[in-house]
Formats: sequence, C-alpha cells, structure tokens
Amino acid sequence: MPGIDLHTHLAPRLDHHPHNTDGLLLIDGRPVGPPDLYRPDRLVSYLDTAGLDEAVVTIPPPFFRQDLDAEAAREWAESVNTGLLNALDDRDRLTPLAYLPLEHPDVAVDEYARLRDDDRWAGLTAAAGGASCSLADAALAPLWKALDEDGRTLLLHPGTTPDTRLTPFYLANLLGNPGETALAAAQLVFGDVLATHPRLRFVLVHCGGLLPTVIGRWQRGVDTHRPGVPDLSESPREAVRRFYVDCLAHDAAVVDLAVTTFGEDRMVLGSDWPFPMGTDDPRSLVAHRGEDFVRTVELRTSREALGR
Repeated sequence: MPGIDLHTHLAPRLDHHPHNTDGLLLIDGRPVGPPDLYRPDRLVSYLDTAGLDEAVVTIPPPFFRQDLDAEAAREWAESVNTGLLNALDDRDRLTPLAYLPLEHPDVAVDEYARLRDDDRWAGLTAAAGGASCSLADAALAPLWKALDEDGRTLLLHPGTTPDTRLTPFYLANLLGNPGETALAAAQLVFGDVLATHPRLRFVLVHCGGLLPTVIGRWQRGVDTHRPGVPDLSESPREAVRRFYVDCLAHDAAVVDLAVTTFGEDRMVLGSDWPFPMGTDDPRSLVAHRGEDFVRTVELRTSREALGR
C-alpha cells in the first residue's frame, strides 16, 4: 500500500481534562468532535480503505487555544503534545507532528527545545493566522533558525479567524480558513523567511488557501514598488515555490492553479480526516492530472516534504 496522507487529525489523550457524556473533550466549555477524532483505529481503517500506508497526524484547531496567556500556553502545548503521543500508542502507521504556539514565540522556542531530540516526531505543526503573531516578527527568528538548522517540517493549519464578520454562514471556515493561510504565507514571503531559511520545509493545507489566486497581485506589488513592500531576496513567485501544499481544494481547476503556482513537485496528499470539509479519497482530487502525477504526489513528494 503506497502513499502518505499529510493532513489528518486526532485528539490528544487528556485523561484528566473534562469530557462530556459522549467522551468528547471539553475545550473552553465546548465539546470537540467529531467522535472519530478519538479513534486512531478508525484512522487506520481509513488508510486501509484509501489504499495508503501512513497518515501524518496533528491536533485540530480547537486544541490550539490561541487565547491562552504565555504560561498557560506553555503548559497546554506540553500537555497536548504528550497527549497526542499517548493517543497514538504503538501505531506505526500514524506519524505525529508536535504543536508549537506561535502566538508566544518564546514558548514555541522552548517547546521545540524540549522535544527537539525526540525522534517520535516527524516535524511540527502550528497555526496559520488566527491569533498567532506575524510570522515575519523578529521574535520568531530564533525558532526559524533552529528549525532550519535541523531541516524540519512545519505544517501550518489555519487558526480560527478573528474577523467576526465571518461568523454567519459558516464563513469562518469557508472563507476564513483559506484567508488565514494566505495571510501566514504572505508574512513568510514578504518577511523573507522562506529564502533566509531554505532547509525549513513549510506545508500549507487546503491547497494553499487563497494564495494561488493572489500570487499575481503580490508579484505586481513588488514589480511596481508599492509603499511598504520591501526589497526581497526572492520574488513572490519564486518564494512561494518553496511551499509544499496539499491537494484539498475540492476543485480540479484550483488544483491545476496550485500546481502552476507552487510546482508539480510541491503537492502532497491531504484528506483533513475526519472532518466533513475533508475527503475520504484524496487521490481523486488529483486523478485528472494522470496516474504518473498521482504516484508522485502520494509518495515521492510526500516523503520529500517530511525530509525523508
């Protein structure tokens, strides 16, 4: 069974944290589902059905808790990272990424230092946008330096948008998530983070969010020397080709645009399992590009994205 799904989720095992009567963890008073988040065996069953041999697993955004103060965030990050390892037990097909709270750069640096030599982790995950500080903030420079030195992978998953206009109509997810991803990517591009740290691999979920649709505008801003746009080591069009992106666009035309934007060698499989906005057949999202492309996406590029 070939192939790796780089975008799946499980809840951490937090035995002493409040649960509701259905066994769902209560985060800030609200139950976090769906129930399959607490069933690693169901994730393994999904892999079997999808014909894949590995899932890269992260905690989902409700567990980011970006509103915590620094000391609470420190305790929470250690708790959810330990809890995710405990949730996986000895399942060798489920590969975890550790969570870093980027809204508190010093805490993120310390948490990475704590788990840096633990080879159970395939890389890191963090919030794109939401309440994170700007990814171009100088306070994050020590983290980028450490991750670059170690050649690590950081998967950015959108945090909850702070824009209250997106509360109706489920727009916080439908529009907010792709927008937060594009915002985080813009900070990395215009902050020159990508070019400065070439060994650090960034993975963007949801096919890069809105980024493929705005890269031409970013490039135009540089070409016409718009106010506030800095001199960059690489043009935006060049810089974004350092990102890996998953295939979860739900639209063949957007997948094709993402391939044009990022490159054929930068797309990986991603299902967003077990959430309804995901898919149970990530291969189908790239099947229109032909079998050779599917094979590259599901295995070779995915391994490269993890530094293997």
